Amino acid sequence: MDTFLLISGFLLTIIGLVGSFLPVLPGPPIGWVGLLLLYLTDIVPMDKTVLGVTLGIALLATVLDYVIPALGTKKYGGTRYGIWGTTIGLIVGLLFPPFGFLIGAFAGAYIGEMLYDNKDSQRALRAAFGSFIGFLGSTFLKLVVSIGFIWWFIGVVIDYREAFFSFKL
Repeated sequence: MDTFLLISGFLLTIIGLVGSFLPVLPGPPIGWVGLLLLYLTDIVPMDKTVLGVTLGIALLATVLDYVIPALGTKKYGGTRYGIWGTTIGLIVGLLFPPFGFLIGAFAGAYIGEMLYDNKDSQRALRAAFGSFIGFLGSTFLKLVVSIGFIWWFIGVVIDYREAFFSFKL
């Protein structure tokens, strides 16, 4: 059972990292579940403090993921159309790696703002820039948290490597 929890936990931390870029996956909470699975093994002692702090970080990152792009869009005069455009552009942009998600997020925000008001392209460009900056900021935050969870996971596994990887025949 420990092997299943270890492998599942590691896979969830990796999925959490991928979720840092995909708006449909809540990256940090998924990565946190990976840490939880690690602490549910019989080998690693339960540490409620670590799990509580990392859960708080995951939840804060998730909340900020919604707040930061909205603040960026609002600061530069954007609307919900720009925020939705950013999200849709990001998803479409993922089909065109490696930089499609960046170009898609910006283009989506611009198109969204132009749908809102097609007479003021300068305002739409400014709002698209704000939405894009907000998106980059929230993505960076989720990426840092997710990498931190993977780092922590690997560190704990290294600390208990002899117990995890001792094969008894």
